[in-house]
Amino acid sequence: MHRARLLRSTPLRLAVSFGLFFIVAFFITGLVAYGLMRRELARSLDVSIMDTYSIVQSTYSSNDLEDLVAAVDTYSALKRSEDQVFLLLDGNGKKLAGNVPAISVTPGISTLPSTAFGLEGNDPIRIMAGGVGDNRLIVGQSYKETDRIERIALMSFAWASVIIVATVIVGGAVLARRTQHRLRSIEQTMIEVSAGNLSRRIPTRGNGDDIDVVSSHMNDALVRLSGLVEGMRQVSTDIAHDLKTPLNRLRLTIEQAISRQERAEDVEDLLLDARDESDRINGTFEALLRISQIEAGARKTRFKAVDLWDVMVSVCEIYADVAEDSLQSLKLEPQPSDPCMINGDHELLIQLFVNLVENAITHCPPQTVITMSLRPTEIGFRAAVDDNGPGIPAGERNLVFRRLYRLDKSRTTPGSGLGLSLVKAIADLHSATITLEDNKPGLKACLDFRKL
Repeated sequence: MHRARLLRSTPLRLAVSFGLFFIVAFFITGLVAYGLMRRELARSLDVSIMDTYSIVQSTYSSNDLEDLVAAVDTYSALKRSEDQVFLLLDGNGKKLAGNVPAISVTPGISTLPSTAFGLEGNDPIRIMAGGVGDNRLIVGQSYKETDRIERIALMSFAWASVIIVATVIVGGAVLARRTQHRLRSIEQTMIEVSAGNLSRRIPTRGNGDDIDVVSSHMNDALVRLSGLVEGMRQVSTDIAHDLKTPLNRLRLTIEQAISRQERAEDVEDLLLDARDESDRINGTFEALLRISQIEAGARKTRFKAVDLWDVMVSVCEIYADVAEDSLQSLKLEPQPSDPCMINGDHELLIQLFVNLVENAITHCPPQTVITMSLRPTEIGFRAAVDDNGPGIPAGERNLVFRRLYRLDKSRTTPGSGLGLSLVKAIADLHSATITLEDNKPGLKACLDFRKL
């Protein structure tokens, strides 16, 4: 089973394909190198023959044939006829000296079979023939040594090809098995995730290769998926608990109105209460729907360059009077020296800071000072909304971002528990990180945005 999957695996096919391309390239390169080597060997052979011919020819002087004959005899005695040929003929074609029988050849460089000189073997002989006075000198050398070098080169090329093919096959199989093992771990993780185990993550090696990068992105997606599923589960639970009370109140109000109507009493006040309760319930569902739409990322199509400072100035101007009516103060720290531009949705960013400011106004007592600030960081900007109110316990700072979650001390104040959930959804949509910190005293909400 595993062997069949290995043979069908993409890594093995890629390794084999790359190996084949490498072998073809090696083969073409080898042919070119072999051709160049043959040409160079042939040129070197011709140079060697002509050098020998010139040396022997230089021993001849006018009307003095003895030195030339002696030189040819000396070279003939030193060299085997199978390897080198020396022949001196007079003007009539009679042999004067040499190690092969007399033969008639065309002047210049040429190649003759060894049988033309009465020699054994199949190695052709490269010769140089020319006149020396009234005589004819022939010097030749067989291709035996050249052919031997060519055979060595061909055998080396053949063995190199065998080694390369074997290395490609073995190396491809090893690399494919390692890659397949990593892909199998991804497959197994996704199978477990599809079976409902959303806590599983794909193991990574930390070497930054393609599979690690893809695995990291998939793990990020799994973290987000796990959070969304957990959020939906929590929403279902919270709706069942938190909306049960207002629905029961609405039912009791309606029953009281029915009872009064049966007694012919005025029911207008009860109907107005029922309408207000219905509006609050409807507002809660609208807020839940708005959060879901934001988390789905549909609003990203409206992203454009936004100046965070302008957003915070607008919110501060609107809510400064609201804070004064609650006997509180809202102030904005001085503007940063550089523009604070990010890529985002202006309307949603306004909503984000409105919710943070409203949350502070609603849950803080009179005389509270609420401060908005914006500072540049290495990668972007840090926006903050802090107060010196009662704050949030450390153990509940992450819980308040859940939908419909409310602190026990906040249940007596108006609200649905969705304000900070909306803030978190908008921050996530803008790839911003939100943290709640202890302001000592009070709460500090920090948002880290990436610059445009």
